[in-house]
Amino acid sequence: MSEPRYEVVWPLGKSAYDPIPMARRQPDLAGKTICELWDWAFKGDEVFVIIRELLSKRYPGIKFVDCREFGSIHGAKEREMVATLAGPLREHHCDAVVSALGA
Repeated sequence: MSEPRYEVVWPLGKSAYDPIPMARRQPDLAGKTICELWDWAFKGDEVFVIIRELLSKRYPGIKFVDCREFGSIHGAKEREMVATLAGPLREHHCDAVVSALGA
């Protein structure tokens, strides 16, 4: 009796889009405004509390804009929300974003 034979495929597949270069990192977060984005799926409310606490200890004058200011970044209106996100981020004078996505 011969061993079974299986076909194997590459699990990552081809990319469906061209990658966009990442923005430059902030050299220092002191005095900066950090906006929180969340998909409301898994414990972001707990994670943001910890992130705020740790970053506040490390960077004097850091400010946070709560994720509730932006609403969920996931769901039926996700494309519209993401397409218009730059406006609210500018309105809140956002220097950086912490995005928490549920698992």
